[in-house]
Amino acid sequence: MHSEPFRPHTLSNFTTALDQLRGSVLMMASLAQKNLKNSVKGLMERDDDWCNDSIVDDEEIDTLEMQIDREGIEVMSRFQPVASDLREVISSIKIGANIERVADQGVGIARRARKLNEHDAVPEIHLLDQLIEHALSMFDDAVQSFAERNASLALELKARDKELDRLNKELTDTLVNRMQDDSANLPAYLNLIFISRCLERIGDHCCNIAEDVVFAVRAEDIRHLGKVG
Repeated sequence: MHSEPFRPHTLSNFTTALDQLRGSVLMMASLAQKNLKNSVKGLMERDDDWCNDSIVDDEEIDTLEMQIDREGIEVMSRFQPVASDLREVISSIKIGANIERVADQGVGIARRARKLNEHDAVPEIHLLDQLIEHALSMFDDAVQSFAERNASLALELKARDKELDRLNKELTDTLVNRMQDDSANLPAYLNLIFISRCLERIGDHCCNIAEDVVFAVRAEDIRHLGKVG
């Protein structure tokens, strides 16, 4: 009776393919982080060039999302992974989609910033400071939780998103009240509200990334749970 021949290359090829998939997701995340920061820079410095860079560079992120989908499908069809490996592939694809949506929100911020830059600056722009800091920090930590397979860090994002929701509501209520007393700046206040909403949605996508990290690492589905951990 002959034993099954040892084929180390099979595992090696799978590991390489999985590493390539994760690398593509991390590359996409790095570009999205850069574009988001460019949008914020264009907003706060009233510089259309930064906004334009963010909008143009979004095309590369869209291309990477399609590449991640192809790589993920190829890994599943070639190697038919099971258990934790399958969870990692599926989560990587889903995380790529959420990163792309974060980048879309960055484009939304850049477009609104260009509209704001057409008019005189309003001091109320600094009402966004806390939201910007909170949203960018959440996205950085969401990416880090994926890169490090850190489920504990991912779980923290669920609670932090509630604070971002609170800040968004507070800003919206403040600006709606300002509109009643200062109709001349109504377009600016509306653009600030839309930007705040983009930042709040970034928090939602960070939570989605966190959920997929926890699923990949711990095989736990936390999508419909409230505050966890």
